[in-house]
Amino acid sequence: MLKNLLCALTAALAIGVVSPHSGAIAQPTTPSVLPTGGGQALIDTSDSVILLLDHQSGLFQTVKDISVTELRNNTIMLARLASLLKIPVITTASEPNGPNGPLMPEIHQNAPHAVYVGRKGEVNAWDNPDFVKAVQATGKKTLIMAGVWTSVCVMFPALDAKAAGYKVYAVIDASGDPSDLASRTTIARFIQAGVVPTSTNAVLSETHRTWNRPEAAELAKLYALVAPNYAAVIESFQKAQEVAKQPK
Repeated sequence: MLKNLLCALTAALAIGVVSPHSGAIAQPTTPSVLPTGGGQALIDTSDSVILLLDHQSGLFQTVKDISVTELRNNTIMLARLASLLKIPVITTASEPNGPNGPLMPEIHQNAPHAVYVGRKGEVNAWDNPDFVKAVQATGKKTLIMAGVWTSVCVMFPALDAKAAGYKVYAVIDASGDPSDLASRTTIARFIQAGVVPTSTNAVLSETHRTWNRPEAAELAKLYALVAPNYAAVIESFQKAQEVAKQPK
């Protein structure tokens, strides 16, 4: 199994980084609840929407609990994953013409199907009726949220959405806060409210589920994005395979 996984990743890395315009054929995903019960507790892509909240250039400068490079890469991964698996994406920004700055452009570049909802000054996206209507219009009941700041831009709508009956995941490493303390406090409040804290790698793996699928090579590229050190593992494996094939 490990060898097959590494081979798939090696093949993916060999053909470069995924592009939202690469022409890859995305296959519709269906809930995968097996006779064993596998998948029952995992993310159902057919019932999910990704909400990317306030990933703005000005706010990035205040983030201290994660590097901005890692934060942006993880957010890009979510956008690419959404494009590949046909998951709806909704973005929003608080006062993009003010000091908080514009949204990072990579989101809409990598998820061209994403819907942007402007706000009228509301700090909490869930206070904006257009945003809530956009979420409701997807017909999805599982919300995968990330944003800057975690303790405000993610937490406020996450708590409100949970209270409104949605299943909510908060992607902590595609979000950022002014301090580790703010982030840890927010995670504790998420858990108390029933919001599920998670990571980009977990979201990728939960939605991926199996290498036996037509998008496997494209999905493999995303692992190198969220875990650059793992990309080095693949490169060394590929070189070892080449050396093994050389004549003695």
